[in-house]
Amino acid sequence: METKKTVRLVTTVTVMVYAGVMIGWHLYSPGRNIVMQAPGADRRPPETARRADDVRIGEFFMRYGDVTSTLTGRWTCFRGSTFTNIVQASEDVTPGEEDYTVVWSVDTGEGHAAPVIYDGRVYFLDYDEGLSSDMLRCFALESGKELWRRWYRVPMKRNHGFSRTAPVVSDDYIITLGPQGHVMCCHPVSGDMLWSLDLQKAFKTEVPFWYAGQCPRVDGDIFVVAPAGEETLLAGIDCRSGDVVWKTPNDVGFKMSHSSVTPMTLNGKRTYVYAGVGGVCGISAEKDDRGTLLWSAVKWRPSVIAPSPLQLSANSIFLVAGYGAGGALLTVHRAGSTWSASIREQYKPNEGLSSEQQTPILYKDIIISIMPKDGGSLRDKLVVYSPSNLHAPLWSSGADERFGLGPYMVINDCLFAFKDDGELYVYDIQPPKMNLLKKQRIMDGVDAWGPMAYADGKLILRDAHTVKCLKII
Repeated sequence: METKKTVRLVTTVTVMVYAGVMIGWHLYSPGRNIVMQAPGADRRPPETARRADDVRIGEFFMRYGDVTSTLTGRWTCFRGSTFTNIVQASEDVTPGEEDYTVVWSVDTGEGHAAPVIYDGRVYFLDYDEGLSSDMLRCFALESGKELWRRWYRVPMKRNHGFSRTAPVVSDDYIITLGPQGHVMCCHPVSGDMLWSLDLQKAFKTEVPFWYAGQCPRVDGDIFVVAPAGEETLLAGIDCRSGDVVWKTPNDVGFKMSHSSVTPMTLNGKRTYVYAGVGGVCGISAEKDDRGTLLWSAVKWRPSVIAPSPLQLSANSIFLVAGYGAGGALLTVHRAGSTWSASIREQYKPNEGLSSEQQTPILYKDIIISIMPKDGGSLRDKLVVYSPSNLHAPLWSSGADERFGLGPYMVINDCLFAFKDDGELYVYDIQPPKMNLLKKQRIMDGVDAWGPMAYADGKLILRDAHTVKCLKII
């Protein structure tokens, strides 16, 4: 009986105390002791307050080491310095029976940004979700040791990954284009910041839904980019100073796509060709009238374009895109100083050669591609077509050799194709056919979409979370 009375008493007191605390908390007002202070009275250093969209490109840097290398191999930009995705190497890359050795491996944030290689160093863009930062990372090609990284805060939400673009590198600079259109130029050895440019602020660029996929191009010492903003279609920027030296007015009203600017010589004139959202255009790349819009074609205008235009002849360009767009053949006409372009042929992806993400390769008068998922019975297969007939395949890979959105490149007479699940295939190219020489599981890959890079007997591969270096000779 006494125990029950004690429990009731304790319970009653607890309830009363709790009720008193809650009543007091609601009645108490801390405002009575607030003292107003003038701005700056808290002695906070100036300019430390940051808005979420206040991006300071390249503001952070960390050096981890250095390397002295005798290697001279180079893969300087997306699809290489010839823009063909073809390597003519002095070494024999024909595979033997032994598995390729994985020399090193690096974990990354989720993305598909391709690497470049220059004199024993490897560079690629990465995104750190913990830091909400876009970063350029530099590694030693031989060991995989990270040498330095430069980064900046740019909060984003994951959308099939983040980083998508390959840098462009030379003796004096490396230039990157980040997911939100931020251009960063650094010294390739020291990592020192040289200059930066925000395409959204400078040109009112509308960044594509899946972030920027356009890879930087350099012509001489001019960085050529397609901001496709309200007023500027293409721009040329001095690689050393960051100054804008020419602009192409966006009279055609194109918007930025995931496709990259491709230099070509068409009808005897050097031209920058760009497939934007809204159509395809050619801009003069010659000194006398650089930046002048020569021609445009708006009949072929997919809403999503990732592959770059592929030149087939002196006046013809092959165009492909995913999401049901298929393929098209464009012809460029010249009569003196007058230019025009027309779509000569256009078809759905199940009616002829196409590609959703990777740019096809023109090699020894054949076109090599991976068909899109809506390519009918050829979906996801490697295929070979003749430029003279884009509707009848000359060869296709086996039923179990389907590559999804994986990349491929030609080294000498071998095609290296990477399934988007992480398995590498090597084919001997014997036009019009290809013979399978080797296949090897490299990683249990997830969305291995990023283009490959090759130099000095090393092949760099990546999936959404890992970059790996293979020794292939």
